Amino acid sequence: MYHTWMRYFTPGPVHHRLGLVCLGVGLQHGALPTVGPRTLDHHVAVVVSAGSGWYRTPDGRRTTVTAPALLWLTPGVPHHYSADPGTGWDEAFVDFTGPATATYTELGCIEPERPVVPLSDAGGPRAVVGRIARAARRGNPLLEVETAAAVHELLVALRRARADTNAEGDPVLTVLARDAFQPLSVAEHAARQGMTPAELRTAVRRAAGCSPKDYLLTIRLGRAKELLAATELPVAAVARRVGYDDPAYFSRLFTRRVGIAPVRFREQQGRAVPGGWSDRIPDPEHPPTIAG
Repeated sequence: MYHTWMRYFTPGPVHHRLGLVCLGVGLQHGALPTVGPRTLDHHVAVVVSAGSGWYRTPDGRRTTVTAPALLWLTPGVPHHYSADPGTGWDEAFVDFTGPATATYTELGCIEPERPVVPLSDAGGPRAVVGRIARAARRGNPLLEVETAAAVHELLVALRRARADTNAEGDPVLTVLARDAFQPLSVAEHAARQGMTPAELRTAVRRAAGCSPKDYLLTIRLGRAKELLAATELPVAAVARRVGYDDPAYFSRLFTRRVGIAPVRFREQQGRAVPGGWSDRIPDPEHPPTIAG
């Protein structure tokens, strides 16, 4: 015995320009029928939040699926899976496609090489699927836009829910972010984590989809923008604060990556901050407001 609810959509060409579009959503539970063998022309994320079953790869290897888990169904790759007929499972699925799937794959948010991914908790992804399901109500004029935006959110939620990522994020990235403003080479960063440079590059590539150098640069330039916008520190001082002893090199780097020079960025974004600037993230439940 099983129960199924599903909806399918046909977004137009203009919606495909959003980068990702949702093609369908479903919520199912029980001893569901076996799926496949079959091959699709789009991606599907299948979130198993309770129960167990199996997944068979194209070469015939069978993998046990134990909730919470994610099944990645990727275009052109045959798949074959089933819930355990005795216990069944609880499943939510989202079909999606779009040119941004290539970028999300490069960033490690979609993992074609890992069709079965253990999750630490399915709650976050299931909540996003729930929002897609609510957006699927008949007559919703923003259906395609809402569901497309939610697919972006779902990929982030799935990446965050992976069992090899703790609540604070990937530990390698956490240490890199902590030490980002120190004038250290990639080799020195690797040594601090007890890794070789090659191991650090592999770990960062898998966790963030980029090289350690690029990851550090993103953090440094983000902080530099904050200092340029919210303080009157000279550009040379800003450069030193974010780890560059040579202000001319910092200015060239900033200009190449941001598109405008640091002084020009300050002219556009600078503003006085009476009482000082804070790096504390506001509480979303109690954001800064006008006292009244």
